[in-house]
Amino acid sequence: MTQIAQLTEAEIDERFRIVGARPVAFLLAGFAKENDAFSVHFRDGDEMFLSTLLAADAERGRLIFDCSGSPETNRRFLACERSAFVGRPGGVLVQFHVGQAREILFGGSKAFIVPLPDSVIRLQRREHFRIETPRVNPLEFFGRMPDCGLLRLVVHDISVGGIGADTTVQPAGIETGLVLPNCHFSLPGDSRDMFFSATVRHVRELSSRAGTRLWRIGLQFNDLPTGDQTRIQRYIAKVERERHELI
Repeated sequence: MTQIAQLTEAEIDERFRIVGARPVAFLLAGFAKENDAFSVHFRDGDEMFLSTLLAADAERGRLIFDCSGSPETNRRFLACERSAFVGRPGGVLVQFHVGQAREILFGGSKAFIVPLPDSVIRLQRREHFRIETPRVNPLEFFGRMPDCGLLRLVVHDISVGGIGADTTVQPAGIETGLVLPNCHFSLPGDSRDMFFSATVRHVRELSSRAGTRLWRIGLQFNDLPTGDQTRIQRYIAKVERERHELI
């Protein structure tokens, strides 16, 4: 399954959020005209299919898009109350969420229809592309707290600008704006650690489907060398390439 990391509310800057029925419909109608592909993620990200947008209508408040090629996938998708669309039209990351779909006939073929999303996130090209890291043999982040305590976290997602990490126990003293001066981690198959300082950008409490509490901590790299940024870019490209080969 291809899993392009989806941004949390705490990570989204308002300048990247497009709101209002007409602006949202205009943007999505443009993607429909260009036949841009989107991955549709549902069942808490456990399932996905590829689709293209067919029409976006501000007056009727609706979005129409292609069904998947699998009747079973379509059946499970129609039972879900919420799903996420993720795409990269023109190389720019675009993401939005929609409510429950129903099936209609559009242009003589079956299609899905949902209420128009309230907003669309469209990152500028200068922003860092972020991916979820593999769950098997996950990356581990190590940092030193101001009181010299060791911080050890499992990396959830990564970009050349920073990481998102998870922990089931909230570390004492972790708060937005905190600077961790001595941090390091290594990429799979890489024998050399990356050393840097990091700033805590957000701390969010989440709940898993099993009801387990965890904390998502966003960390920004402050002084990562250019060479290490290149290594991360190559790692991201490798992970995405391997995931696309599984589709």
